[in-house]
Amino acid sequence: MSDLRFKSAGALGSGIIGALFLTTRVQRVGQEHFEQFRRKGQPVLFVFWHGGLLPLMHYHRHENIVVLISEHEDGEYLTRVVEHNGFGAVRGSSTRGGTRGLKGLIRAARDGRDLALTPDGPKGPPGAFKPGALVVAQVTGIPVIPMAVQSSSGWRFRSWDGFLVPKPFSTVTIKYLAPLLVPRDSTREGLDLIAREIGASLNACTERFDT
Repeated sequence: MSDLRFKSAGALGSGIIGALFLTTRVQRVGQEHFEQFRRKGQPVLFVFWHGGLLPLMHYHRHENIVVLISEHEDGEYLTRVVEHNGFGAVRGSSTRGGTRGLKGLIRAARDGRDLALTPDGPKGPPGAFKPGALVVAQVTGIPVIPMAVQSSSGWRFRSWDGFLVPKPFSTVTIKYLAPLLVPRDSTREGLDLIAREIGASLNACTERFDT
């Protein structure tokens, strides 16, 4: 019964998302930062704040990207929705099932699939880049592509992440920042530094969008 509930929720959620974005437009900035790798068959790791998940899930649907989703029950609903939109899902997080999730992402990268992570998820704090999100890039050598997203008009939930829902007829802007490689010999301090630098870049883009 639970599986049927999850399947139904996934199909319903996908339908609602599709309807929501029927009237929106997308403007992409910096696509060359990830397309250069796709032309070579080189997977990348997309990182973005949790609050921008909804438009990014729509505009990157059916691209065979693998995402990391929490093992909590709420994560099962999200898993079904992302799978309906053509993503793969690996279950785990930095707080629960982290090792299993990391191994799944590494396998997917080695199979040539792009990855996507929300480094401030699953519970925040918002806009704080957790360095553990960089470990998969360190181990596999794949480039990290930070993404910032905003809508010309939209609703922000009163949730920890300020979850963004674009309004009908709005324009969604996705900015892809320059790729970054994580050295394999990075120390924990090195990962912390890289995480802070990427986090600052993402926050600066988001602040510019919001003003």
